[in-house]
Amino acid sequence: MTGSSAYSVEFVGREREPVVTIDDFSGQIERLVRLGRQASYRPVQGYPGLRSTMDPAYLGPRSTLLREIFSDCFGLSGKAELESCNFSVVSLSPEQLSPGQRIPHYDAPEMGLIALLHFTGGPETGGTAFYRHRRTDFEAILPDRVAAYAAGVAEDDRTFGPCALGYCHGSDERYELIGEVEAKPDRAILYRGRLLHSGHVPVAPVPETARETGRLTINTFIVGYP
Repeated sequence: MTGSSAYSVEFVGREREPVVTIDDFSGQIERLVRLGRQASYRPVQGYPGLRSTMDPAYLGPRSTLLREIFSDCFGLSGKAELESCNFSVVSLSPEQLSPGQRIPHYDAPEMGLIALLHFTGGPETGGTAFYRHRRTDFEAILPDRVAAYAAGVAEDDRTFGPCALGYCHGSDERYELIGEVEAKPDRAILYRGRLLHSGHVPVAPVPETARETGRLTINTFIVGYP
């Protein structure tokens, strides 16, 4: 693990993709939790829960550090564009998950898409895990791997049958766990969206109370440029 006093970097898996961790990211986590619990939410296709738009201005005090990380850790220039910033609450029960929500996923294959995941809860709420797909040996889904990865997932289904109901975590016959970051209040992590990953959801959500008690994070996507 490397990094400055402000952040640490772990290079996960055989492909050595960087995962950056910043503790005490905002210094205002209590206020952010209050905002998140009071927000108006909507279901989002593909996400196993609810989202509410968040004002990205809260990232402003960390803009200099984020530019440094984009350059030193991801090889991107200081030029970047915000794609989205949302409060997210995991709310689907294990029985409600679609097949694609029961396995690790990637956000987009382009190298410039960086995910910034900001935890509001502690280890009991679940961190984020990173994976290698055993059949293809892929850890990151680049543009020229998209078709082969989709074919590999389909072959997994033919070989192993449907995935068990529930949120995935740990190694199995389809995926190998290659790294994990534990949740901690006000901890942020950054990683390329092409990296196969999944949120760890150790406690099954109760849909009726998820807005008040469910796993609450702030999910930001930023597009950087070489």
